Amino acid sequence: MNVILREWKRSDAAALAKIANNKKVWDNVRDRLPHPYTKKDAKEWLTLVKKQETITTFCVEVDGEMVGSVGFTLKEDVYRKNAEIGYFIGEEHWGRGIATEAVRQLVAYIQKNFDLVRIYAEVFEYNKASMQVLEKNGFYLECIRKKAAIKNNVVLDDYVWVKLLE
Repeated sequence: MNVILREWKRSDAAALAKIANNKKVWDNVRDRLPHPYTKKDAKEWLTLVKKQETITTFCVEVDGEMVGSVGFTLKEDVYRKNAEIGYFIGEEHWGRGIATEAVRQLVAYIQKNFDLVRIYAEVFEYNKASMQVLEKNGFYLECIRKKAAIKNNVVLDDYVWVKLLE
């Protein structure tokens, strides 16, 4: 299995729409990702991504097939040495170590290209698979923010996982 991170292409719209329109995927991401997720949503998002001066979002590709997304948000002001990461993989590819490898590559990219001291991810309490991805990449559980998030009209704990950079 050959996992690579690459820049998004406009031709990824159909595959992105198919993956992102899955309710099980949507249950683990922020609400700003629309649901249902259409090809029009994918095209609009890809247009935004292509305008970025600094590449912060990547297509995850396995053996030539688009299988998900991974990216980060650089923080500002007093948090300017921080980045928050996020990712999703299509359900049919879960359990194969793809997210673990994609996060490993993303962390390496961030370390090489940005002057940061801290990378973190926020994970809903029920997403144990994502917590394992982070733990395998050297992140540690910094805190559990009680009742900090709401998803599907349910108030949830939010687990904050951190990797300190040297």
